Amino acid sequence: MFYLHIPFCKQACHYCDFHFSTQLGDKDAMVSALLREIELRSDYLVDRRIQSVYFGGGTPSLLAASDIERVLDKISQHFTLDPQAEITLEANPDDLNLSKIQDLRTTPINRFSIGIQSFFEEDLRWMNRAHNAQEADVVIKRVQDAGFDNITCDLIYGYPLLTDEKWHSNIDQLISYGVPHISSYAMTVEERTALHHQIKKGKTKPIDEEQSADQMAILIDKLTANGFEHYEISNFAKDGKYAQHNTNYWNGTHYLGIGPSAHSFNGTSRSWNKSNNALYMRGINNDMPALESEVLSTEDRINEYIMTSLRTMWGIRRDIVEQQFGVDVMQLLLQQAKPYIGSGALLYDNDTLKLSPKGKQLADLIASELFVLSEED
Repeated sequence: MFYLHIPFCKQACHYCDFHFSTQLGDKDAMVSALLREIELRSDYLVDRRIQSVYFGGGTPSLLAASDIERVLDKISQHFTLDPQAEITLEANPDDLNLSKIQDLRTTPINRFSIGIQSFFEEDLRWMNRAHNAQEADVVIKRVQDAGFDNITCDLIYGYPLLTDEKWHSNIDQLISYGVPHISSYAMTVEERTALHHQIKKGKTKPIDEEQSADQMAILIDKLTANGFEHYEISNFAKDGKYAQHNTNYWNGTHYLGIGPSAHSFNGTSRSWNKSNNALYMRGINNDMPALESEVLSTEDRINEYIMTSLRTMWGIRRDIVEQQFGVDVMQLLLQQAKPYIGSGALLYDNDTLKLSPKGKQLADLIASELFVLSEED
């Protein structure tokens, strides 16, 4: 798998703590650095066959179609890009005008991840999104009319402006477009974001965890009633149209991350590029990527599997745990899971540990309680 972090945005969303810059004049230099990093790190993945490429960010839809072509050509020079590979572009509605969509039709991009977030103007302004409600309303059909049918859209819930009535409306409107995949996330408050500052200063209400839980329940009930499969905590798909890239990630597939702040994983170690555009480009231009890395302990690898697999409908599988980590580890997990099985938050069926509908509200807590600790801890 390939992940490419495109670290540019037109403006900063108030809730976002991802790495990005609004200095768009550096785009050309950054693309050149991305191409060079692909060359420099071409030996990171043992498996040379790439089944998915994901342009994330930031706002990847700020790239020209020609830049996307150059990146994919460079990947193909050093790896084998599967002819059926899922190639996803994250996009903001304001970037996807008719001209841009037609340009993208000439590239291998075959999936869009569109950041709708809300169909209400006041909500988008509160978030400081770059697009408006009208653009959110027309972009999906515009992309579909151009021949793209593999589309996922994002919605956010659990913020002060979002009443349950508005939340029902957002979900209903997205369902009406017939998209096969929906991702939805609770609003979180990250330090050093504008939202965090506004809450501290009393300029906006704090996030209400009870509201978030209630709106998550509304989301699950409404989407599953409309034929969507809740296959991961934040992701819903119709007709088996799971996100191939994300599913591979949750299943432990190795991946190479290109670009500032991007992470990579090869099964035994993890590395991550510095979250600084200038440092990143200077390092790449000197053939010395500015990255850090760590060798994963057995406990790290077990806990990684617990965290990612428990979030999915496939759960923690006994055969995988025993094959990769041993029988004793599975026995320990079952012992630690007993209180949650007893409360109904976890289900153990067909040698698989899964979250129940009740447990999905507690996914991170339950995962942390199942973690295997080293003797040093």
